[in-house]
Amino acid sequence: MNPAGADEASLHLAESTARRSYSKLVAYLAVHTRDVAAAEDALSEAFAAALSNWPANGCPDNPEAWLLIVARRKAIDTARRQVRGDEISRELQLLNALDEGEDMEIPDRRLGLMFACAHPAINPGMRAPLMLQVILGLNAATIASAFLVAPSTMGQRLVRAKNKLRQARIPFEVPGRKELPARLDAVLDATYAAYAEGWTDPTGTDAARRDLAEEAIFLGGLLCELLPDEPEALGLLALMLHAESRREARRTEGGDFVPLALQDPYDWDRAMIEQAEALLRRASAMQRIGRYQLEAALQSAHAHRHTSGENNWAEVKHLYDGLFELTDSPVVAVNRVLAIAESEGPEGALKSLERIERRQELTEYQPYFAVRAELMTRLGRTQEAVHAYDIAIGLERDPSVRRFLRKRQFELRIGNN
Repeated sequence: MNPAGADEASLHLAESTARRSYSKLVAYLAVHTRDVAAAEDALSEAFAAALSNWPANGCPDNPEAWLLIVARRKAIDTARRQVRGDEISRELQLLNALDEGEDMEIPDRRLGLMFACAHPAINPGMRAPLMLQVILGLNAATIASAFLVAPSTMGQRLVRAKNKLRQARIPFEVPGRKELPARLDAVLDATYAAYAEGWTDPTGTDAARRDLAEEAIFLGGLLCELLPDEPEALGLLALMLHAESRREARRTEGGDFVPLALQDPYDWDRAMIEQAEALLRRASAMQRIGRYQLEAALQSAHAHRHTSGENNWAEVKHLYDGLFELTDSPVVAVNRVLAIAESEGPEGALKSLERIERRQELTEYQPYFAVRAELMTRLGRTQEAVHAYDIAIGLERDPSVRRFLRKRQFELRIGNN
């Protein structure tokens, strides 16, 4: 143990360990017990014990091992209270088989758990959300927002999915190569949804969100190592690296939001971009196009236009056409409208926007209203633009983006007075 007395440092270590180790520890416990909910409960109790114990007694030399030992003991106590007959014998055998020692190196079982969550017995629509909660620790409300459903509905579905994992006794392991293709899409979707949540950083200093983005990139790298001949895994990692390369350029020193068009390319991470481009070339050579390769190609095209000054909006629109045909995603549809505005003009873009505006998913989707405001501004329909800005500002969670939108709205009003 480290010397006692450093309360603040101990609390900080407990919180940072919770962020960085939660998914790894849940996966390790769940792989052994086959009960995700019980693993989550035991680990929650272990973290609570750490917040009480570490400030008083000092931080352990191996925080992850300490947490695993406590969680294992909590799980054993719970099993003895709640399980009867042959079932308790099985539960205790599994828990007692766990390694225990403060010097142990805990293996990473997250990919196995992710592929278990993508098992055919799990409802296809719940595979990615289940991974986001179990492996990456996102709460039901955050996951519901990502999948455009009510938080209460998502919470109920997650409980049912965890019960299904336990009842079906699904192996928590990476399946054989023949089974991989049927499960891979859900694993990729969950990894990207985690990255997207980690990318949302209202102040530019949120360590938890940055940790989440880093975890997603790490998992993407593991997937590429596991499946080097799967072009979509390569495409996903390329997409995340392209986005991450611009993280530092998204904010001024004062924390103001900077859109891509106004960013300085010298602030981008060139090494990440080069790595992303190499991954994209490898994926393209396999000639099996998919969503994440197209998404990565779009990021590459945007970056090329910005660094070279060459107008390639027609190419960008073409990529969005292919992506929309592949996914029918309202998010893609909104981004495609912007590409149409740049390549063909605002009139054609507005027609495309009107074709999707009745989609239920867009009623609280902030970028839809921001795009509408931009189109109305270009068409000289000031009052409609101001109204769209009002809705976009109200829906935006990021204070710096709200300030940016208010500034655009203010400039529009001033310019028309």
